[in-house]
Amino acid sequence: MAYINNREIYISFLEKHLSKERVLHTLAVEKEAIFLAERYGVDICKASLAALLHDCAKGFSDEELVELAKSYNIPLSIWDLSSPQILHAPVGSMFAREYFGIKDGDILSAIWKHTTGDKEMSTLDKIIFIADYIEYNRNFPGISHLREIVKKDLNSAILFAISLTVSYIMRNNFVIHPKTIEVWNHLIKEVKEI
Repeated sequence: MAYINNREIYISFLEKHLSKERVLHTLAVEKEAIFLAERYGVDICKASLAALLHDCAKGFSDEELVELAKSYNIPLSIWDLSSPQILHAPVGSMFAREYFGIKDGDILSAIWKHTTGDKEMSTLDKIIFIADYIEYNRNFPGISHLREIVKKDLNSAILFAISLTVSYIMRNNFVIHPKTIEVWNHLIKEVKEI
């Protein structure tokens, strides 16, 4: 995969366009994604690249994200427009394809779905979603338990992460994105069928 040869280009872009904290977060997500990819039998290079580029659009303003979403023909919901930063995931996926020439659909999907999730998620999608949530710089009530759960089962870890997120959202009177609810419902059904 050409990624190995381009890693420094990606990191240079991130250092130029993201805050130092966001770059450190990204590298921590990459480390966690590689660990989880090894554990769950997913291509390590794909996990590494998806993690490295998952926040490549995070430096764009709300207005830029909306404009880029329109230019990429990304459907915009009222939920996206009420909280445009959520668009950094789908915009980042398209940006990675257009700017960096990433063509691998698995990588682009993982970038696209890393924030809200999706009812249809591959193992790589789930790894990037949860790696973003539990990377070693994160510190909040429940994270230690979540880090233990992820060693045993990705679906259970995502369900626990969503429960923490929804609790936080409800305490702060924020809007819950419908895709997050879809992920919850889909995974609850999947876990009960096991």
